[in-house]
Parts: sequence; C-alpha cells; structure tokens
Amino acid sequence: MADEWMIDVLTDLRKFAAQQAILELAEHLDDTIMVAAIEIRNRSGGGMTGVGVNDNQARNVFGTVGHNQHN
Repeated sequence: MADEWMIDVLTDLRKFAAQQAILELAEHLDDTIMVAAIEIRNRSGGGMTGVGVNDNQARNVFGTVGHNQHN
C-alpha cells in the first residue's frame, strides 16, 4: 500500500517519545497509529470496518506503548 509510510513515520515518532519518557504523547501516537491503520485498510478494502480504536482487535495490530517493545 502506498500509504503505509505514514504508519512507519508515526511508529518511529512513538518509539522516540517512549524512549524519551514522553509517555502521554507516545500513547496518543499509539492511538493515531491505530486510526491510520484502520483508515488505510478501510480505503483499500482490507475488511476492518467497524473496528474501533479501543477495540482489542485494533490493539492487536500494533500493540501498545505499555508493553515491552524492544524495536
């Protein structure tokens, strides 16, 4: 998908914010990544219509900042 670069940029920003202990921003970026992923998939017919940002199914796409992520 041509729009996946946005997810990569947001993920890099989220990782940097978490490393710098800017945790509230990291959490907001985590939500933003979920929204972006859902909208990109919906536009491309990926079948994730109806999944909300706070749904477990959406959370499993990328995880959350609170989990141990060593990437």
